[in-house]
Amino acid sequence: MVYGEPAIVTAINRRVKVTAEELPGTAIRIASDLGISGTFEGEVFKTSSGREGTRTALEPVKISAQSVLNCLKLKRGLSLRIESTIPVAVGLGSSSAISVATVAAVGQLFDADFSSEEVFSISFDAERFVHGNPSGIDQRVSTSGGILLYRRSEETMEIRCQVDLPLVIGNTGKNRRTGALVENVRERRERHPMVIDQLIRAAGILVNEGAAALNVGDLKSFGELMYINHGLLVSAGVSTEALDLIVYAAKASGALGAKLTGAGGGGCVVILCAPGAQTEMADGIRKAGGEPMIVEKTDTGVQAWLEE
Repeated sequence: MVYGEPAIVTAINRRVKVTAEELPGTAIRIASDLGISGTFEGEVFKTSSGREGTRTALEPVKISAQSVLNCLKLKRGLSLRIESTIPVAVGLGSSSAISVATVAAVGQLFDADFSSEEVFSISFDAERFVHGNPSGIDQRVSTSGGILLYRRSEETMEIRCQVDLPLVIGNTGKNRRTGALVENVRERRERHPMVIDQLIRAAGILVNEGAAALNVGDLKSFGELMYINHGLLVSAGVSTEALDLIVYAAKASGALGAKLTGAGGGGCVVILCAPGAQTEMADGIRKAGGEPMIVEKTDTGVQAWLEE
């Protein structure tokens, strides 16, 4: 989704778990199952374990937690532990999911009865740190779950698809930087404004047609629109050879549809399979050099609870 056009997004059954505990003082200690950890004391950061870039990776979590404390007018110390089954920096919204889970966990720790809208709003601060001017789509679906038709600054619409969505994610294993890719599209638009604007408008039409197809369970039409959308994204300059190879492999293996997801430039392809064909599709993606993940849509968004 670019320049005000809508997008369709679905939550998948990959989860993030954030465990929050109170600490003496005001430091915020964060540990991730990626093998990185450290402590923020105000603006000072000390790495406990990890590598170069550990602070950058953990700072959005700190900002999310601090935003909750500020909202509740509290000065407390925190210990946060992150466990995630979502690959990072590949277009699957991992940073947003972690931010949303952090807000919910810290809110629950201090008995804050946050609404879904409040969780969404607070978590948005951290995403601004990561992406500068994010759309909010990833936070929204992480909060609510389900399939959404999303346009920034407009009311989000739930798409009630009454059939299963058999999906496979093909991960190229190549990380990408969303901000840089958005800038590349902006520069290409400046060079060829009439062409790129037509692509943007066409993408918006595709999204609306796709939402209509999902509403009636027409997966064949929806898949065809996915292929067309990927072609538009190739023309916009955000695809790569690795992404295209996975799309071609998916089509050769009988996929109903496939397209890159996220900002492109690496990351993942989302593939819509025929019912019962996910395992075979995963084999095809593996042969094409991708790492497959068999997933399903989920209607469950963020949840918070107290552990015994």
